[in-house]
Amino acid sequence: MPIKIGLIGKTNTGKTTFFNSATLSSAEISTYPFTTKKPEKATAYAITLCVHPEFNVVDNPNNSKCSEGWRYIPIDLIDLPGLIKDAWKGKGLGDQFLTVAAQSDALLHIVDVSGSVDSTGKITEIGAGDPISDFADIEEELVMWYHKTLEGNRDKVSKLVRSGTELIDVITDLYRGIGVHKSHVKEALKVTGLEDKDFDNFEFQDSKSLASYLRKVSKPTLIVANKIDIEGADKNFVRLHERYNDTIIVPASADSELSLRRAEQKGLIKYSPGSEQFEILNPQDLNNKQKDALNFIKKDIMGEYMRTGVQFAINVTVFKLLKMNSIYPVANEEKLSDKKGRILPDLILMKDGSTVTDLAKEIHTDLLKGLLYAKDLRYNLRLPTNYQLRDRDVISLVSASKKKT
Repeated sequence: MPIKIGLIGKTNTGKTTFFNSATLSSAEISTYPFTTKKPEKATAYAITLCVHPEFNVVDNPNNSKCSEGWRYIPIDLIDLPGLIKDAWKGKGLGDQFLTVAAQSDALLHIVDVSGSVDSTGKITEIGAGDPISDFADIEEELVMWYHKTLEGNRDKVSKLVRSGTELIDVITDLYRGIGVHKSHVKEALKVTGLEDKDFDNFEFQDSKSLASYLRKVSKPTLIVANKIDIEGADKNFVRLHERYNDTIIVPASADSELSLRRAEQKGLIKYSPGSEQFEILNPQDLNNKQKDALNFIKKDIMGEYMRTGVQFAINVTVFKLLKMNSIYPVANEEKLSDKKGRILPDLILMKDGSTVTDLAKEIHTDLLKGLLYAKDLRYNLRLPTNYQLRDRDVISLVSASKKKT
C-alpha cells in the first residue's frame, strides 16, 4: 500500500496549488472559500538517489521509476477540504475531512505565511492574517476530534476496564481504525502521567491531554509555510519557528513550483521536482511575462530558499517524519534482478527498525515460512532474520524453498 499523506489547513492557504504542483493534477483553484468540496487524491512521488550507479548496472524499475539517477517512489497525496470552526462537532465538511485526515500516515499542514487569509479563511490584506493562529485553530479541531472519540465512548471504556481488560488495549482498539498503535497509547499514557490513574477518575483535561498526545504521535505533521515569496512572509516564518520550535517547518512557494512544472510539461524548461535550479531551453519561445516569472523564481525563491519547497516537504515527510528507508529486494543476487530478469525492479519503503523478517512479510507470506537469512549484496554479507534494515540496502532473501529450487 502506498504511503498516504493528507494536506490540511484553512481554505485559501494554497493546499490545492500545492496538490496540483506535486501531482500535476488540475483540481480547481480559486479565491472563493471551500473550493475543494471533497477529498481529491492523486499520485505524488518521494524522491531518493537510486543505487544502480553504485552497482554499475542499468535498472528496470517496476513499482517506481528512475530518471537521471533518481528514484521516484509513488505515494498518495490527498487534498482535503478546508476546515471551519467546530468541524469536530460535524459542522461543514468536518466529519468527512477528519475521517480522511485520520486515515493518512502523515499530514502536511499548509499555512499562508504571508498572512493574507483571515480567521474564517477569506482573502484579506497581506499581513492582516496570523499564520500562527491559523495553525493552532486547525490543530485544535484535530485534537478535539480525537478527544470526542474518547469521551463519546467513556462508558464503554470504563465497562471494559472494570471487566479486566487493560486500559492500553481498550484505547488502542478505540482508535485502531485511524492508525493508533499500542505503542502510541502506552507512550501517551506515560508522557501525560496517566498510566497509573484509574480511568473513571480521568477529568476532562486528562482525556484531552491524552487525545492531544495520541494525535501528535499517530499523525506526524510537518508545517508548510506557503506563499513565502510574498513580501513580509519572512517575518511570519521566523515567528512560526519561534512558536513551534518542536515541529519541522518548510518554506514553500507552491505557486512557483506549479509554474515550473507546467513550463517543464510544455518543453520550455528542463526541471526536476525538488531541484535547486532549472534550465530555460528555448528563450525565444517565452513571452516577457513568462521570462519575468522565471527570473523571479530563480532569484527570489531558489536564490533565497534554494528550492520551491513542495517536493522537499514531501521528501522530508517520508524520510524524516515517517522515518522510511529505501530497500531494494532482488531474487537473483548475481544479476540483481527479479525472476523476470528486471534489474533492481522494486523499491520498498520500510519503517526504520524493520527487520529482514518484516521485509519477507511485505513481499510475500510464503517467503516468511522458510526464511533462513538474507544477503547484503553491497558487502556480500549474510544477515540474520532479525537484522534491522538500513536505507539503500540491496537485499536477497534466502528461504528453505529457494535453496531447494
